[in-house]
Amino acid sequence: MNIALLAGTHSGCGKTSVTLALLQAMRQAGLDVASFKTGPDFLDPLWHQAVTGRASYNLDTQMVGLEDSLRQLQKANADYALIEGVMGLFDGRTGVGEEGSSLDLARVLDAPVLLVVDVGGMSGSVVPLVQGFCAAAKEKGVTIAGIVANRVGSSYHAELIGNFLAEYGQPPLIAWLEKNAPVLAERHLGLVLPESVPDFSTAFHVDVDLLKTLFTAFSADTSTLPVTGLLQGKTIAISRDAACCFIYPANLDWLREEGAELVFFSPLAGEAVPECDAVWLVGGYPEVYAETLSQSATWVSLREFIEADKPVLAECGGMMVLGQALIDIDGKAWTMAGILPFSVRMQPRLVSLGYRELAGLRGHEFHYSERIADESLLTCFDLERGDKGVAYKNLRAAYIHWYFPSQPATVAQWFLKPC
Repeated sequence: MNIALLAGTHSGCGKTSVTLALLQAMRQAGLDVASFKTGPDFLDPLWHQAVTGRASYNLDTQMVGLEDSLRQLQKANADYALIEGVMGLFDGRTGVGEEGSSLDLARVLDAPVLLVVDVGGMSGSVVPLVQGFCAAAKEKGVTIAGIVANRVGSSYHAELIGNFLAEYGQPPLIAWLEKNAPVLAERHLGLVLPESVPDFSTAFHVDVDLLKTLFTAFSADTSTLPVTGLLQGKTIAISRDAACCFIYPANLDWLREEGAELVFFSPLAGEAVPECDAVWLVGGYPEVYAETLSQSATWVSLREFIEADKPVLAECGGMMVLGQALIDIDGKAWTMAGILPFSVRMQPRLVSLGYRELAGLRGHEFHYSERIADESLLTCFDLERGDKGVAYKNLRAAYIHWYFPSQPATVAQWFLKPC
């Protein structure tokens, strides 16, 4: 397999649009390509999957970790792997190009970088910008192999950019996206769910033959993830619909590899909790579907399940629906399941963002709502930073999305034992 990492100069420079355009172009050229996303994002991989028809997995050196990133790449079974970066090339958990950044992932994978540059309103200035990125990347052992220009005004503008890069000995311009290219719709948590992917072909110009030469061969010798076998014979019911959609594919793989049978149900459709041993309430967009969820018939069976002291893990949006009410951005309160003694209120700005860790188990917290609750509530996680959550019977509920393969034994116990 051959790999490359598509990074950007900054958030908002057009990485995801360019990634989708490249995936479309590669598939139209008959290339077998898999896609991946750097960092803990849920939405970009769903857009990737809409183009490639295959699950897009998360990779990074922070939450996923190097070993599991290597495993995911090894399992890809494709000729090419295109990895979309996160934020700007050098942005990570800390420092400049350190752990969690796109650059750090490119470094440990020995992957060439294709750099997306927003050239709207510039021509010659692209040279010192690219020079600086190339020099800083080289110092850390990473090569920027090609440039993709975004928001290009015309073919003449693209020609100028390409000529300037060549004249000053910079990486070649391998592709460019017109400024009037389709724009992906966004909301507060990022991109909306992909109902249909725009056709970028008429606005995207790429030299596929040159592009192929910039990918480099990937090979790694890493052990398989140890299997605890603790979930053998267990059935886990997972909420999944438009409101419950934030699921790392690696978590589903891990549950199945541990021997669990997975069944799915939709709170939006009012479906009862299926016959199962444990429930996983995943995150998503409960605030967008608050009215429908307020009338869901699911809550009766879910309450019975929880009161029967059976294991439940609720993450972010999955936690939000368990409270008394969800108060939307306009101040309207929508009744929720009423199982836990709190409400949640949407906020106009980001409330919390960051990586979280619990005794080796890694996860991520990212939300625009806050929990309104009695401070005397029992907490379920002993964290140095981040939401400690709410514990009730055998239920663990918090804003954190956990990456199960990072600490399999702990997660297996959550689906088996009381808090």
